[in-house]
Amino acid sequence: MVRRFDSVLGNSQKLDGGAMLGNAPRAMWEKWLPPDDANRIVLACRALLVREDERTLLFETGIGAFFDPAMRERFGVQEPGHVLLDNLGALGVSHEDIDYVVLSHLHFDHAGGLLTAWEDGKDSELLFPNARFLVGRTAWERAQSPHPRDRASFVPRLTELLRECGRLDIVDDPRECPLGDGYRFHESNGHTPGMLLSEISGESSSVVFCADLIPGLPWVRKAITMGYDRYPELLIDEKAALLADLLERDGHLFFTHDPNCAAAGLTRDDKGRIVAGERFAEVRDARF
Repeated sequence: MVRRFDSVLGNSQKLDGGAMLGNAPRAMWEKWLPPDDANRIVLACRALLVREDERTLLFETGIGAFFDPAMRERFGVQEPGHVLLDNLGALGVSHEDIDYVVLSHLHFDHAGGLLTAWEDGKDSELLFPNARFLVGRTAWERAQSPHPRDRASFVPRLTELLRECGRLDIVDDPRECPLGDGYRFHESNGHTPGMLLSEISGESSSVVFCADLIPGLPWVRKAITMGYDRYPELLIDEKAALLADLLERDGHLFFTHDPNCAAAGLTRDDKGRIVAGERFAEVRDARF
């Protein structure tokens, strides 16, 4: 089966660099992602579009534009309109054309794009009317009963709409991917419990949607974690295992939050460390 891969940018954010590069000193991370005067770095919210002969799949939807102006300012969302929908349209795809939306987890910067853009006096509604929504059981339960540490990362309105839409598919066993041949999940618990990383096979290789296990190039470094990660040491172990596995299989990483790089291969540097190899600023009609 031929699969066509495209990276699709959604709304961008600016967040505190120290929070995003949690255990790295500023003297290091400011060389990777230069901050503004408010100590914020630019972050993408990038989705992956996969087109097959008979169906179209979207992996995540970014942060979207559902926040009201005050909350948009608070969380550093840069554009008021729904950028993901515009960029899907530029590829000839409407949100109505999507058959599956696969969600690694339900933090708002990964799933908020499921909602309509903010309008004064109107509640957000669910987009993608013909899609089925896939999310792992543990991530779904987390969204319904969040811990105080990450409660602000979830959108109760979104959880309610997903529950009521009749098109939500809960993945009980990550080892059994309902998408069929050429798809598999890697489960990760270091950032948030039950995060599912989708691996999709191409013609000669595969690509893993890294979500918040490896948000971008700086986080390919094994020891670098975010301040938002629940269990940093576990995340480092999960990352190391995934990188070693993908290097052996000549796989690729797909980054949701890197502002400049959509995907990368893997190699070893002169010290034997696994590092990013060939890099792609964007992915256009790729076959991998």
